[in-house]
Amino acid sequence: MSIITPKTLTPSPFLRKPQNPNPNPKFRSFKPQVYQFHCICERQTERGIEFETGETFFRHESAKGRDLGILAAAFYKQSKGRLRVLDAMCGCGIRSCRYLLEAKADFVLANDANDEYRGVILGNLKKVERGFGDARRWAVSHFDANRVLTECYLQRDFFDLIDIDSFGSDSLFLRSAMSTLKLNGLLYLTSTDGYSSGGHRPYCSLAAYGAYVRPMPCSNEIGLRMLIGGAVREASLLGYHVTPLFSYYSYHGPVFRVMLQVNRGKEHENRHYGFISYCNQCGNTRSFSWEELGQISCSCSSNKVCSPVTVSGPLWTGPLHSATFITEMLNLAEQWGWMGNSAGADLDKLLRRMLDESDPSLPFGYIKMDEMASRAKINSPPLKTMMTTLLEEGYAVSRSHIASNAIKTNCPMAECIRIAKELRGVDKF
Repeated sequence: MSIITPKTLTPSPFLRKPQNPNPNPKFRSFKPQVYQFHCICERQTERGIEFETGETFFRHESAKGRDLGILAAAFYKQSKGRLRVLDAMCGCGIRSCRYLLEAKADFVLANDANDEYRGVILGNLKKVERGFGDARRWAVSHFDANRVLTECYLQRDFFDLIDIDSFGSDSLFLRSAMSTLKLNGLLYLTSTDGYSSGGHRPYCSLAAYGAYVRPMPCSNEIGLRMLIGGAVREASLLGYHVTPLFSYYSYHGPVFRVMLQVNRGKEHENRHYGFISYCNQCGNTRSFSWEELGQISCSCSSNKVCSPVTVSGPLWTGPLHSATFITEMLNLAEQWGWMGNSAGADLDKLLRRMLDESDPSLPFGYIKMDEMASRAKINSPPLKTMMTTLLEEGYAVSRSHIASNAIKTNCPMAECIRIAKELRGVDKF
């Protein structure tokens, strides 16, 4: 008799004999004690789905992040024909409910460490028939995220998508989450530590993500690269590599969210995992590899004396988005009617800016128009005019979804200043 082993990221060294993962495990270890629940009902609506938040932590502003996760999950389901989701920190359960109703997930495990939220979570998930046995659609548990991930790994119960909407810079779950993913699975990570991404707590970022981060003008993009870089480090330890499908920053919180695809095999020479420098004198940013450590400088001085630079790293220095994946998400959002109306205008703009940012000609970081104007000692020219002129001069350029008054371009700061002065009719000095 032959035994079929699923294609998963981890071969499970804890089990002598490989087993088929049970698509609908009984979760005997996930039975919480039943209490008399008292819920404060506060009814909300998101994408036409009514739900209650009770006393859970809930933000309307995070709806776009949930939209992005649902679109990615739905496209994965269409591509693979299956979708099992683990919502490791589900809060009131709205993400879990949307994965079931909109992404058509086959099964969702909604977990939250606070068992006082159970009544709210169950009430929201009851919109979907729970089912029994192999047809069961959802289950609820109340354990620490690391514990529930480890339990699933030991039971060889693997998932296609794991959503971890954590707080602060907690990265303890990265390794257990990657071990619980199926081959080509999606990992949706979160950080809300704006102090670390801003370079104000470098030892915190070093402990959480293995990166010593210092203050830089494009700190919010650094936050995304810090989060991805931490995942790259953990994946490499396990013999995997990660590919960012999209990276999203929102100022409320702030919130940094990245959707990663995890696969076997280390990326060749970690070519997108290095150091980023910023020169205060000329305003340019640049990446350096590990081999260039000790040679990091900026030769922008006219006397050929290298200027000191601010360096952060190691960080992810590669693309933040996959243009192909973003295009599929855009198409799906249009099919669902999420574009064109007042509610969908922001999502439409966000996805299209992400698509523009995916241009491989664009480097990391962005130039704030205010910083450029300050260096040029002029009033900033209109952003659209500046972008049009840069394109006419042969440079790549796009808006940044991270900062509204900033551009991403491969044009050096000195050239940007020259162009801005010409647009303002100021003689070049």
